Amino acid sequence: MKNLEDLFEHQLKDLYSAESQLIEALPKMVKKATDTKLKDAFESHLEETKEHKERLVNICKTLDIKPGGETCKAMEGLIKEAESFMKETTNHEVMDAGLIAEAQRVEHYEISGYGTAARYAKELGHDDIAKILKKTLDEEYSADETLDQLAEGRLNKKAI
Repeated sequence: MKNLEDLFEHQLKDLYSAESQLIEALPKMVKKATDTKLKDAFESHLEETKEHKERLVNICKTLDIKPGGETCKAMEGLIKEAESFMKETTNHEVMDAGLIAEAQRVEHYEISGYGTAARYAKELGHDDIAKILKKTLDEEYSADETLDQLAEGRLNKKAI
């Protein structure tokens, strides 16, 4: 990478890989969740994640970038950690509380990634792309807030 444009391209490919991996992982989390509202939150975010991936495809088309070809190692690690947790935990209440923790790790990673990409887009003069990335960033914040409300509202208490 020689400049911010190259770094921006790398960020977009990383996010595309992260979203692709998450689309594969979220259905497993839906199956493991026992709380109806948590299942609904995961299913809703799965649909949102598919939209996020499609937005990245469109952004890459606009910039003449091929989105594939990279593997987001951070998301790979976060998903492996979540899968390990799901194998080890048998108590339903603890499973739900832990799934929220695992999902929030993913959300925080995505918030960081989309925040950085939106900033790069703006600095590079891609204002329309920056707005699209900001929209996704806002949706990631919203997903994190939903998980916070579920955890603090009752699921963590059930796990005690």
